This record gives sequence, structure tokens and C-alpha cells, in this order.
Amino acid sequence: MTLDQGAGGPYVTLRGALRLLESVDRHPYGATLRDLARETMLPEPAVRALAALLCEEGYLQAVDGVWVLGGTFAMLGQANREQLIRIRLQHKLTELRDELGAAVYFSRYHDGELRVEAVAEAEHAPAVHEWVDFKATAHASAIGKCLLSQLDHDGRLDHLSRHPIARLTSRTITDSEQLLHRLERQPATVPTLDLQEYALGTVCAAVPVTAGSTVGCLAMSLPVGSAHRLRAAADLLAERAAPLMLAMAV
Repeated sequence: MTLDQGAGGPYVTLRGALRLLESVDRHPYGATLRDLARETMLPEPAVRALAALLCEEGYLQAVDGVWVLGGTFAMLGQANREQLIRIRLQHKLTELRDELGAAVYFSRYHDGELRVEAVAEAEHAPAVHEWVDFKATAHASAIGKCLLSQLDHDGRLDHLSRHPIARLTSRTITDSEQLLHRLERQPATVPTLDLQEYALGTVCAAVPVTAGSTVGCLAMSLPVGSAHRLRAAADLLAERAAPLMLAMAV
């Protein structure tokens, strides 16, 4: 396939559009028709036609007789940024999993629901078996209690009204007043624990993470046979939370 398909070919049009965008980018206060024709060495009718097409697609915007870059560029950049953040987050969680010798989780409370957004597990660091939907059991898990503790009182009541407290094990707190009292008194600097409240055979810890308006947490889980390691691992988890979020934001 040849790139040159004649004066009106698609590749010539594409090159013209790219040169036009580059020219507009060099004019932070907007580029005129004369500016663009001179810098791209295209006739003014061709510049008008290309600019109209790019405006339709959102790559350019006409403002007071000049052209500036449109909002489509911001959308493209946002998609790439989110993908890079997800990749970086998974890499950091994997490093933390190996350092702790435990499965590690990143979760957020978004639009009224708990969401486990990333997990790093391995054969030597198995994840918790989700035998009941995590979204419906925030009252019992370390992740859920850590996220709920970051909400205000009304936010907690709203969540519990939509996801009523249920007994999952003999250790689950089923008294709503007792649960709310514990959530209100939970220090932000102290890891939230789950000592077989969600599932028998597993202990967990979670610490809050702050990034803008995010209500999130970093958590870890261990088989109950390794419960003696939970406190030290939870303290290390708390130390790693801030650097992890900083790395994601860079």
C-alpha cells in the first residue's frame, strides 16, 4: 500500500489535518485562518474545510473568529491516564503482596457501593473466597468497615438500610448500634480488623487511603493459621498506603 493516493487522497487529508492541529497548538490564544494557511502552506478553502471537519469531531473549537483545540483531546488523555493508573496500581499491589506475604486489595466506596477494584494474590498469598457478595457485607469485612468509617453518620445509615446486617459467622457483629458505635470511634491511623467476621478461616486488616475525594482503602488477608502475623503486617500496610497513593497520582 502506498501512502500517496493523489492530491485528494485520504493520507494527504490526514497529513493536512495533523499539520493544522499542530499549528493551532502553537497559538494558545487561538489561530486565525491566515495564520493556519501560512503555517500549513494550504490554501484557505482547504483550511476552512479541514477546520470544519475537525470542529465536528471535537478536535477544534471556533471561538471569536479563531480556532483553539477542542475537548476531545482531554478525553483521549483521560482514557490513557486511567489505564496507566490501573497498571501502576496492580504493579504496586503485587510488590506489596510479596513484601507482606499476603493477598492485597484496593477498594473504593463509589456511588453508594463498595467496589474491590484490584487484587494481588498468589498461591502463597491466597485471596479471600467471596462466598457472599462483598457489596452486601460491608458490616463484616475489614474493607467494608474501613470504608464505612470514612462516611458520615447519615452515609452509614443509608448504606445499612440498603444492605441490612446479616450474621455470616459466629463472630459477625449483628447489633447495628454496636457496629455504628465502633465505626464512629475507629481512629483513621489504626488498621480496621476482621477476625473471622466475614469468613471462618481468614483474618483481614484495612487502612484508609486518601486521594482527592476518593473514599478508599488498602487491605490484606491471611489464613487464620497466620493470624500471629496480622498486627505487624497491618502496621506495614499502613506505612505503605500513603506512598502507594502518591505513586498512583504522579
